[in-house]
Amino acid sequence: EYKLTYYTPEYETKDTDILAAFRVTPQPGVPPEEAGAAVAAESSTGTWTTVWTDGLTSLDRYKGRCYHIEPVLGEKDQYICYVAYPLDLFEEGSVTNMFTSIVGNVFGFKALRALRLEDLRVPPAYIKTFQGPPHGIQVERDKLNKYGRPLLGCTIKPKLGLSAKNYGRAVYECL
Repeated sequence: EYKLTYYTPEYETKDTDILAAFRVTPQPGVPPEEAGAAVAAESSTGTWTTVWTDGLTSLDRYKGRCYHIEPVLGEKDQYICYVAYPLDLFEEGSVTNMFTSIVGNVFGFKALRALRLEDLRVPPAYIKTFQGPPHGIQVERDKLNKYGRPLLGCTIKPKLGLSAKNYGRAVYECL
């Protein structure tokens, strides 16, 4: 049971923790504490089976902790599960690493009927590890000759199947 290790209602969050709020709908018969603990486990150090390498590291240092659960008002069998992740769990300056850990394979976990990340708090200690653009926004705008509006990057959908002409039209509409 994940609940024994990853459900820690006595845990007091730290200023350096990454905090996530998940909307969880457990499968019938799965208590919310077990579902919340499963989310914390599967998105950090836990796995569905015992592995011999667990004894080679300090689980307490790296594990996610489901520290609070509250029912969603007006929704049957839905809960907000709050999970705290220690910064040591993540690679510095990597959004990809952070999101892969927090919202990776946990969404396919069988104990859950539905799961959605509702909110995420990233602490300043982690944000400071991101270098950002090397030149600043003004240099980027000068290179693109685009001023007075937001700059954004996107993936044109569908990614495949558009003719060159239609792909160009879609890109032009984004500009």
